[in-house]
Amino acid sequence: MYLQFFGLNEKPFAITPDPRYLYLSERHAEALAHLLYGINEAGGFVQLTGEVGTGKTTIVRSLLAQTPKNAEIALILNPRMTAPEFLLTICEELGIGVPDSAQGSLKDLVDILSHYLLRAHAAGQRVVLVVDEAQNLSPEVLEQVRLLTNLETNTQKLLQIILIGQPELRDLLASYHLRQLAQRITGRYHLSPLTREETTAYVRHRLRVAGATNDIFSGQALGEIFRLSQGVPRVINVICDRALLGAYSLDRHRVTPALVRSAATEVFGRRFTPHWLPWVLTGTAAVGLVALLVLVWTFEPWKGHGTVLAHESAPAATPAAAPVAAATAVTAPATAPAPATVHLADLIAQHNAETDSDSAFAKLFALWGAKYQPSTTDPCAQAQQQGLECVSERGSFGQLRLYNHPAILVLTDAAGASHQVVLTALADDDARIELAGGQNVSLGDLSRYWLGDFVMLWRPANSPVRPLSAGMRGAPVRWLRESLDHLKGTAAAQPVSDLFDAELTAQVRDFQRQHQLAVDGIAGVQTQIALASAVARPGTPLLSALETHHGG
Repeated sequence: MYLQFFGLNEKPFAITPDPRYLYLSERHAEALAHLLYGINEAGGFVQLTGEVGTGKTTIVRSLLAQTPKNAEIALILNPRMTAPEFLLTICEELGIGVPDSAQGSLKDLVDILSHYLLRAHAAGQRVVLVVDEAQNLSPEVLEQVRLLTNLETNTQKLLQIILIGQPELRDLLASYHLRQLAQRITGRYHLSPLTREETTAYVRHRLRVAGATNDIFSGQALGEIFRLSQGVPRVINVICDRALLGAYSLDRHRVTPALVRSAATEVFGRRFTPHWLPWVLTGTAAVGLVALLVLVWTFEPWKGHGTVLAHESAPAATPAAAPVAAATAVTAPATAPAPATVHLADLIAQHNAETDSDSAFAKLFALWGAKYQPSTTDPCAQAQQQGLECVSERGSFGQLRLYNHPAILVLTDAAGASHQVVLTALADDDARIELAGGQNVSLGDLSRYWLGDFVMLWRPANSPVRPLSAGMRGAPVRWLRESLDHLKGTAAAQPVSDLFDAELTAQVRDFQRQHQLAVDGIAGVQTQIALASAVARPGTPLLSALETHHGG
């Protein structure tokens, strides 16, 4: 959704393991080196552990991409199985045919695997077993894994085993009844979360791989990402992906700390405050306490009788002074409050009956002076019958500003319920929606519920609407030329040409460039909508007032 907006070729923060996106921090480089050592050197076990989301599976994928030609890998991703199933899975991974009669027999399966390993050794091949999520291995299977290391020649082991798992694997292998297996582990490595500096480098690395040419996240935003993710790559990916979506929906090309906190709120389901807020609150409380102590010390309330005497001895206000004081109180200028914004969640909860499809379309049609018949024919068909066109898209606030017409936004609340509200005004930081007679909400609040789906009405000059390109003729082309001339302030008195020529192509390109549309010289539907709103007649419903255009 946001790829073109940020100039990316693909999603940079997908949580699927992709070796191209592997960022080799010092820890990840050491971990990969341990695994490569396990493949290239004879030995027993190599153990790699790490917290959930620290990049273990991504390292495994990178390992497979760097496998030497003389090594054969058997990869087991889900080791929750019995010992016979475990051995059978190894045979299947290595492409070893197993007779039906041997599939339930541990002895037969071990014999078949042993013969295969001896043949591979004679051919100069190394066989490596990689077990992911190894903390899920049962004691029965772990004992069978230990017995597999007994398959050896006089000089080297026939099977190299790499166990990868969460920290629980370390506790499991440290148990007394598995001490024989633990003694055969020749390499241990634990993958820790990224540091603050590594988190910054990690985010920028993934963005560069995805095609970014500039820093999309501000320095402060990167600091917030580390604070909220604690350096866990998977959590970093989820927060960054949601922050990019939030920035896109707000039409912002730079991700700020506030957008990161908003993204983390959606990811974790709880609100996050700026890191400096507790210090400010503590400082404010301290200042308040000091001020209170000073006030108490100044007025000495414990000397109450003295205060009363002083009050009684104060000179009374003169009769002439009283009217002056009264006049001052009456004539003090009052500051008109700005339109208050309300919390969208409260607004939806209080006016839930207004957020159904029929209510939203009735309000949208009314803005255009059209009539809507609820629960009858398709709303877009009704719009066409009255000279209007429907646009149903997934976009951003920037796209809504470009189109500049009221739209129905499809919102999703915390419970997953869908609501449809009509957006009638759009400013830099807030918007107006038609609930309870019209209410202002902040764009940040709105973006938490709106994922980009909207339905909009507009009035085309000609119907049906079709893309206009060089070589075409007709009334739609004439409208296109007249509208562009009007914007430049060069409207001609005589009829204009209805031919889409090279000059008109250049004008269309200029308009597209000015409005951040795809610059192709073809007046598609998006270009026509943007142009129609730019030359809208008085009375046309718009999200924001048009600026006066001057010729030049």
